[in-house]
Amino acid sequence: MTDFVAGTRAVIFDLDGVIADSEPLHQLSFQRLMAELGLEGSGTLDWHRFLGTSDRHVLLTLLEGRDVGRSVDALLDRKAAIFLDLLREREPLFPQIPGLVEALATRYALAVASGSLRTAIEGVLALRDLRRYFRHAVSVQAVARGKPAPDLFLQAAALLGFEPAACVVIEDSPPGIAGAKAAGMRVIGITNTATADQLAAAHAVVRTYEQVRDLLGLPHS
Repeated sequence: MTDFVAGTRAVIFDLDGVIADSEPLHQLSFQRLMAELGLEGSGTLDWHRFLGTSDRHVLLTLLEGRDVGRSVDALLDRKAAIFLDLLREREPLFPQIPGLVEALATRYALAVASGSLRTAIEGVLALRDLRRYFRHAVSVQAVARGKPAPDLFLQAAALLGFEPAACVVIEDSPPGIAGAKAAGMRVIGITNTATADQLAAAHAVVRTYEQVRDLLGLPHS
């Protein structure tokens, strides 16, 4: 029995970069939005600085206080629509995720805690009917602060009905790891979008979903 199995009642997934390889689609969505606004090249190429942060933070940073004649909420809605179109077209789930989620759901309560908007979360979880395995999905819209604050993870634990110490988080970004640890949870960092060195603050760092299975006491697929 690993340290991640002992006392664990729930597993909380990040979405982008953990369930789906969707960070490139978020980047492309913002690039297309900026192009529509006539602001091509407004910082979207330096995307690594936005990993683990919210769409609102990204947009405000890209606009840098410029008035483009539309509200932030309207622009976020437009970005979300672009993202959903790309999501349906490309279906970017990591191949191992459906089997992993199905297996984990037989042993643990599952939730998503993501800095994405609810529409994006539900769009991803609609792929391969993954939504049925997750008891709750918490978006950045449901909390006061996004990652690296602990709010998303604490809300997910509260909805699941478990203490933070009974929850394990699977994350792919330093802000997500920081938020989960601040919530008092154990964290598995997976190197889908950041290096092992960048994820070193996690309690364990893995490169494959088979290693996640091992840590959480599941047989190999």
